[in-house]
Amino acid sequence: MDLNDYTIIKEGEAEILMHAKNEVFYNKTQVNNRDISIAVLRTFISKRKQEHEAFLSKRIKSAPKVSEKDDFGSVREEKSDKPDAVHEKPNGECEGDKEMSQDEQCSISEEPIKFDGKVRGELKPPRVLEALSASGLRALRYAREVDGIGQVVALDNDKGAIEACQRNIKFNGSVACAKVESHLADARVYMLTHPKEFDVVDLDPYGSPSVFLDSAVQSVVDGGILMCTATDLAVLCGGNGEVCYSKYGSYPLRGKYCHEMALRILLACIESHANRYKRYIVPVLSVQMDFYVRVFVRIYTSPSAMKNTPLKLSYVYQCIGCDSFHLQPLGRTISKNNNSVRYLPGFAPVVPQECSDCGKKFNMGGPIWSAPIHDPEWVTSILADVKSMKDHYPAYDRISAVLTTISEELPDIPLFLSLHNLCATLKCTSPSAVIFRSAVINAGYRISGTHVNPLGLKSDAPMDVIWDIMRCWVKNHPVKAQPADQPGSVILSREPVLQANFARAVASLSKAQAKKVARFLPNPERHWGPKLRAGRQITTKHVSLLGADVVNGHINHQDNDEHDAKRQKIKDPSTS
Repeated sequence: MDLNDYTIIKEGEAEILMHAKNEVFYNKTQVNNRDISIAVLRTFISKRKQEHEAFLSKRIKSAPKVSEKDDFGSVREEKSDKPDAVHEKPNGECEGDKEMSQDEQCSISEEPIKFDGKVRGELKPPRVLEALSASGLRALRYAREVDGIGQVVALDNDKGAIEACQRNIKFNGSVACAKVESHLADARVYMLTHPKEFDVVDLDPYGSPSVFLDSAVQSVVDGGILMCTATDLAVLCGGNGEVCYSKYGSYPLRGKYCHEMALRILLACIESHANRYKRYIVPVLSVQMDFYVRVFVRIYTSPSAMKNTPLKLSYVYQCIGCDSFHLQPLGRTISKNNNSVRYLPGFAPVVPQECSDCGKKFNMGGPIWSAPIHDPEWVTSILADVKSMKDHYPAYDRISAVLTTISEELPDIPLFLSLHNLCATLKCTSPSAVIFRSAVINAGYRISGTHVNPLGLKSDAPMDVIWDIMRCWVKNHPVKAQPADQPGSVILSREPVLQANFARAVASLSKAQAKKVARFLPNPERHWGPKLRAGRQITTKHVSLLGADVVNGHINHQDNDEHDAKRQKIKDPSTS
């Protein structure tokens, strides 16, 4: 191997060799993705250890005593090896009562710990599967940078990618050689043939992950974590609703909240695949960043807990006139005799045929995941880890800013409002975010920002309260007369029921804003986005013909169809 033919790329503690011919896909912009994944993986290992210790402590305390006769015929009491309700399977999982709670379930791979001289239950290092490895950079970073990591299996179905991955493993020395192994395999087949074998499964495809989800949810151990990226935001955000439905089983809406809706569609899709195997998900972190969405979910097995899935899903009604939105839960529960729960369909409809604010019709989308998409405790732990190891994250500034914003989000409020959208509907000048937030807080409701959009505001205030606040604002800041049939005119024609108080509230600024901590950072360089697929190259002639979307080898893959048409023109001028 002639090193002169390769460029050495260093990211974190890993180094890879990249051939000048773009033989294997490498995406520089995904450094944010890889950094945040490493932070989550470190927190997962810590939480997993805590859960294991708590499980063993509970297990020892609850172990029943049995009577045995000693050699002299007297009776002595001794702890049994295991409690009656918990049995170990040959593969190291725990099998207990079907109604076991999430905390009681075995969420770890087990090795021995001593129970009365017998060894049982010691925690194994977590096994990681990177299902689509390409150059292997992510797997190498996991192996070299995450303490306590076990075996990392890197898969790819491209022979050139596997050769590059194996070359990079050797290039990174003994630690990488000991921990990382690379296989030429179809990720779907591999995951299906290795059920419940991996503590961590990482899916980061070039495009949609939908074809991998069914096998991925089966490959994760109980309590393990699935990391999943989707880069087809044009589909998830409503550009092709019918395509989104075919891939994810949900119809998107093109509101200002479309990127958060993309996250929630992906979560609902993963939950749907998990449910087929009596499993369910618990999201710990969900991020929209750059040109993709990334979710981190724990996966558990429980037929009883799986029944709660309809309570976590909702359809969305969005007004075509004023962009007001309302959620329709799929299911509800009622308590029966104080000790049982009955599951029923959700009450409907939550909206009339015409919007009560502006009189226009509704578009309906979904179903989406309407339960929390982050675990606040996890977010706090991840952020603390990132700050304590600042020098270990090449993209520290960006991921710390995103995590800071996520830590301030209201966790139980799906989707968000856009202040500029509200003002565009009414054709009025916009109040500052601080003034608007103060009015909502003074009305007795909660409000926060969102990491998805700098202008987005999450609130539990109903839409009639929001419009009353805007009516009060317009009274002090009059607007020009508009045609009577316009949504804004209909809204302003009514007197506000609530008299808004715009006095500045103490909580109108978040802690990060008050301390002037950066929350939204610009891209580090121009044309920041996904790079060209492996095996493709762009010449100077192509750049001039393809336009601004292609600079320095950069193509936005969400517009592949358009680029393919342009490339056809280059090949055959007669088609123009």
